[in-house]
Amino acid sequence: MAIKKPSKTDKKHAYDQKLCQLLDEYSRVLVASADNVGSSQLAEIRRGIRGESVMLMGKNTLIRRCIAAHAERSGNADVKALIPLLQGNVGLIFTKGDLKEVREEVAKYKVGAPARVGLIAPIDVVVPPGNTGLDPSQTSFFQVLNIPTKINKGSVEIVAHVDLIKKGDKVGSSEATLLAKLGIRPFSYGLVITNVYGDGSVFSPEVLDLTEEDLMEKFACGVSMVASLSLAVSYPTLAAAPHMFLNGYKNVLALAVETDYSFPHADQIKEYLKDPSKFAVAAVPSGGGAAAAGAATAEEKKEEESDSGSDAEEGFMNLFDD
Repeated sequence: MAIKKPSKTDKKHAYDQKLCQLLDEYSRVLVASADNVGSSQLAEIRRGIRGESVMLMGKNTLIRRCIAAHAERSGNADVKALIPLLQGNVGLIFTKGDLKEVREEVAKYKVGAPARVGLIAPIDVVVPPGNTGLDPSQTSFFQVLNIPTKINKGSVEIVAHVDLIKKGDKVGSSEATLLAKLGIRPFSYGLVITNVYGDGSVFSPEVLDLTEEDLMEKFACGVSMVASLSLAVSYPTLAAAPHMFLNGYKNVLALAVETDYSFPHADQIKEYLKDPSKFAVAAVPSGGGAAAAGAATAEEKKEEESDSGSDAEEGFMNLFDD
């Protein structure tokens, strides 16, 4: 008896159920670009993240429709934030683990690829100097690309570094042929995390690289800006309150010094202003104590030296008496 193959409708229904189950179970999703990534490479990535994460690939239109329908059925409108992110060849990685660790695990699975004609170079391609192993008949090919060469031991040798392709340029047929002859696979491709979704919020993957020190620095900078703005417009905020109290105290102290109004702290300031010598008197005990201690130490050393000198003299005279 032949096994009946599921129809397209059945496959879409099964896919919808799987996606809805993942949306209910996971609250964090990594959106990954899968350009130039093969099926075998995707299978390796699935095995690598298995346990805490699940990767789902599919057509963007089908995923958008499933997410919209799930949001209406469940009442969870936050998942609709994923819909605008489904542009190009992308996949979804649902995870319960640490987002940074999952991204690093995904980045491990990169595969070298040759430079194909028409591809946009993701990096600069530089051909190093050295023996190419090609016979001298290939010299004209290098001349077309303006690559300096020489014949060494019956083969073509490149004599200097050659900037063959710039980042962002299209790979031409001559460049692709040259790299193929030299056996150079300059590009490497893998899943690239483009966006991160977490509990209804979408943010850039660069946020995952922030450390606690970075967050504290940014927070302190923000508090400083709020305090500066509050002081400039005289609007009280929690950040500016200590500065406002301090400035107010300075104003009250200045007013007390200039008028007959007084309070305990102002009295002390007024006394110092009336008799500045009190500043010096207040500083003498610490300096005088140190000087007295130094003098006492010097006297003790002198006494010890005189005692030791007299003892030595006595011993020397006793020798003659004996």
